[in-house]
Amino acid sequence: MNALRAAHSLNLPDWWIGAGFVRSKIWDYLHGYKKRTPLPDIDCIYFDAGDFTENEMKSDTTKAEKDYEKALGKLFPSVKWSVTNQARMHIFHDRPPYKSSEEALSGWVETATCIGVKLENGKIILSAPHGVKDLVNLILRPTPNYIGSEWFDRRMKEKKWIKKWFKLKIVV
Repeated sequence: MNALRAAHSLNLPDWWIGAGFVRSKIWDYLHGYKKRTPLPDIDCIYFDAGDFTENEMKSDTTKAEKDYEKALGKLFPSVKWSVTNQARMHIFHDRPPYKSSEEALSGWVETATCIGVKLENGKIILSAPHGVKDLVNLILRPTPNYIGSEWFDRRMKEKKWIKKWFKLKIVV
């Protein structure tokens, strides 16, 4: 909740905390882990076509994203933050421009990772463009954009999720 409150306090347009922040918490619970698996970072996404320059369009990060990461680091310093404006991420994924953060989130590599949460009017809002079935059934499956892609296979090897969460099943 503290991470959600921190992100909410920035008043970012169309924002979500997603990916491992939500996914790993659910997998930890379903594995009976009493202690949360350490997170490399918290992914906070937002959508604002007007907060980066043309030169920043293809950059790894923008000044605004760095500023938001610093602000979140002060508000919630126990983890590293990764803030990304989804209005420019289509370039890195070789897709047509996204219309929203949720559209961008729907195209992440695994269905179980395509999940986001945010606070709105004091309530937790969930976005799960591919549903939660794979997530809660511990299934790792590529999203339609990544079926047959080396990205999915590479992520399975690099992330080593099967070692952390032994009940996971890869379905291609």
